[in-house]
Amino acid sequence: MALELLAGAPADFDFVIGDWHVRHRRLKERLAHCEEWLEFDGAMSTRKILGGFGNVEDNILRFPDQEVRAIALRSYDAATKQWSIWWLDGRFPGRLDVPVVGGFKDGVGTFLANDFHGNIPVTVRFIWRRIGPDELRWDQAFSTDDGKTWETNWIMDFHRKE
Repeated sequence: MALELLAGAPADFDFVIGDWHVRHRRLKERLAHCEEWLEFDGAMSTRKILGGFGNVEDNILRFPDQEVRAIALRSYDAATKQWSIWWLDGRFPGRLDVPVVGGFKDGVGTFLANDFHGNIPVTVRFIWRRIGPDELRWDQAFSTDDGKTWETNWIMDFHRKE
């Protein structure tokens, strides 16, 4: 049963609501000058929560060597007009990733966080774009120089399930 949406709920992430086929491209090694990409399929289903001030994205990632379940949890802070996005990976069920925080401008969502890749401090960037009515793209990049340069290390292309 879906609960009612609240007045004033943001529509920024409405384009991700529903069920999607996902094509993943992920660098085999990050921050290692690697140019070899792993490609694999997955699925994603997203629904609104918190009266529309959030959503939860349920994922299946079919890595070449294993299938993994994961979720993205998003919440909107009306006071700051910013979204926070957390990632919970089934391989590490006791750990939520540091949230990336940001918002949308001209239909493109940009979200940032300070985190670590191993022992290396990184700025993490997520970018969300609607490519068409039934196509989306998300990418993740790391920067080790405070955003002067970026290494895109994961790209997801989404196609709506019929």
